This record gives sequence, structure tokens and C-alpha cells, in this order.
Amino acid sequence: MTPFVVDASVVIKWLLPEVHSGAARSVLADDHTLMAPDLLWAELGNALWKRLRSGEITTEDARDLLRDFRRFPVVTTPIVTLIDAALEIAAHLDKTVYDSLYLALALGKRCRLVTADRRLYNALKRGPLASTLVWVEDVA
Repeated sequence: MTPFVVDASVVIKWLLPEVHSGAARSVLADDHTLMAPDLLWAELGNALWKRLRSGEITTEDARDLLRDFRRFPVVTTPIVTLIDAALEIAAHLDKTVYDSLYLALALGKRCRLVTADRRLYNALKRGPLASTLVWVEDVA
């Protein structure tokens, strides 16, 4: 099993149809060990709230999607164990602590972060953490 950290940009694509949803679902369907900081829950909730506000989904839909996600095979790590490393990464790379929590977990677990966040990917794909990052469509 290949370990990966997945960020919220990938996870939301498991639940709702978006560009790159097929590739995101293949990360879920393939033989991978999936991890994320427990920040994922807040980011997922916020993404669903945005869809709720825009009228794309109902409150009931949002609740159902969160309930469904509880069954997904993603092991979460408390952010309190990652925050020191994430702050260092954020300061060094001028990235948010939120994104840096995912990077800190990937570095700590010696695996790669799968993202569908184009801005994050483009900002890091040629830097010192390029080997830690993989675009969702490029997971083999």
C-alpha cells in the first residue's frame, strides 16, 4: 500500500462532482493508505457550507455528505502534533499554516501530499518540497 496525505481539495472531489473528481476518486479507490491532519474536517465542513450558501446543496445534503465521509479510509492526525513543523514550513515557504499542516504530515510520514489545489501545486512544484507534492491527475 502506498501512503499518501490528501488535502481537502482532493477529498471534496470524492463527495461532489468537480473537475478532477475522477482522478481524486482513483486515489481513494486504489490501494493507498490515506492520511490527513484533522484540520480536514473543518475544511471539508467549510467547503460544504460554501456549496450550501450558493444553493448547490441543501443542509440535509451537507449533513449526509459529512456522515458519508466518516466511513472513508482516511486516518487523521491531530494538528497539535503538526503545528510546530507547519509553522516552520509556512514561515520558510510563505504558505499558509493550513496548507503547511498537510505538508508537515507528508514530511513526517515520508510520503507525498496529493492535491488538486492548483495555486499550491504551482507555487511548490519547483521548490525544495517539489518531491513531496503530487498533482491529483498524476497519481500512478
